Amino acid sequence: MYARSYADVGVAAICDHAKVKKGSFYHFFTSKQELTLAVLDTYYVGYKENIIDIAFSSSLKPMERLAMFNKLVIEFQQDIYEQTGHIYGCPFGNLATEMATQDEVIRQKIGHLFTLLQQLLRDTLQEAMNSGDIELIDPDATARAILAYTEGTMMLAKTHNDPNILQQLLPAGLQVRIPITN
Repeated sequence: MYARSYADVGVAAICDHAKVKKGSFYHFFTSKQELTLAVLDTYYVGYKENIIDIAFSSSLKPMERLAMFNKLVIEFQQDIYEQTGHIYGCPFGNLATEMATQDEVIRQKIGHLFTLLQQLLRDTLQEAMNSGDIELIDPDATARAILAYTEGTMMLAKTHNDPNILQQLLPAGLQVRIPITN
């Protein structure tokens, strides 16, 4: 699904790829939707271990965390590009774009995962404000804007199949600031 699309990959293709019979699939999952939710959970665990836990380590200063997040996202996409010749983009963003109007359960799951990342970004921005590293901003709106900027940058890199777009644009996301409005 990550390399192709949700709609393009049916249960039969999943079973063929995994070298299991459909009966085995349906023993563990009642539907492709249920498998997708399990895959999202599993993928988030790996994402958390390999990107979030490293990037948002308390041993780094707040703005260093955001820079590290960008660095790890770029490295992840670059590794996929080197292995496949393609930029796949964000697996969560890809699925959200395809399924948000098609499947409410999947939309809510991805929304929850994006909310977790947005909270990390918000907390990091709040800490940067508290330490005087950045000016006073609206940390919630800025976190949403940084997440949107990151997702949009990955979409452009995927569309052009060019990892250089990530290297060129993602660091500028650190400059995104939404002022506090009354």
